[in-house]
Amino acid sequence: MARPKAIILTGPTGSGKTRLALLAAQALKAEIINADSLAFYRGLDIGSAKPTAAERQIAPHHLFDVLDPDQDFDAAAYLALARPLVERLNQAGRPALVVGGTGLYLRSLVKGLFPGPGRQAQIRRELKELTERGEDPHAVLAREDPKAAAQINPNDYVRVERALEVFRATGVSVVDWRASHRLADRPFETLALIVDRPTPELDRDLRLRAERMFAEGLIAETESLLKAGYGPGLKPLRAIGYREAVAFLAGEATLSEAIEKVYLRTRRLAKRQRTWFRGQLPEGLWVRPDPELVIGLIKGFWAGQ
Repeated sequence: MARPKAIILTGPTGSGKTRLALLAAQALKAEIINADSLAFYRGLDIGSAKPTAAERQIAPHHLFDVLDPDQDFDAAAYLALARPLVERLNQAGRPALVVGGTGLYLRSLVKGLFPGPGRQAQIRRELKELTERGEDPHAVLAREDPKAAAQINPNDYVRVERALEVFRATGVSVVDWRASHRLADRPFETLALIVDRPTPELDRDLRLRAERMFAEGLIAETESLLKAGYGPGLKPLRAIGYREAVAFLAGEATLSEAIEKVYLRTRRLAKRQRTWFRGQLPEGLWVRPDPELVIGLIKGFWAGQ
């Protein structure tokens, strides 16, 4: 029996995925499934660069605005939501475009998850308290599981948290869990397209994007979240853009300093994403943001050519 098909459209932040996804969805009568962790949250619109309401009218969009900022979410939860969506769209004869840059979510969809422990509420509470005390979670991971710490960027809080959770729950490194599983589950036949642009061009647009986020109201959006009772320590509010807006509102940074910090952090993120895609999606095709090229590749894949 043929496996369902999934089309992954990913790439570094700012590479043009949203525009390409909309054009491809129009051309192919496809539906878009979110794979960007920040876009799951209600009220985080500007900083997550979600598709606008008008853009969402172009094609059906799934898994946007499904969580409150204080709700937990992880790759297992993503897989539980996204996998049935891909299967249902295949049954209806409609291509599923999985669009976003959160690598763990994409890997869970393409390769499955290793059979490690589920969410450990008590351990997560301990890690949250550790962070609130000002301790560096990556330094703690380096002491407890140096093998995992060597493979995880210190700024990747989600992966640091998961590695600590796995090690504290089982005494086994997340690295060894993954090696034993080999991420061998392949539920879908997959086309993975990694959209990228020359670094100088991307850097220029990332700076403009940082400026545009603040001009479009990122400060006001962040302030409304804080006034609604969502604390600045929540995971979504530690994301790029929101962390800097919180610092501005607290008087800890000027507007120009906040914009510059967002640009620099986004630039570093794009670099890390490129590295991740090369290592974790070696089957991916690197493409320029050319609609004709991308739509042609997707058409051929969907038609079985």
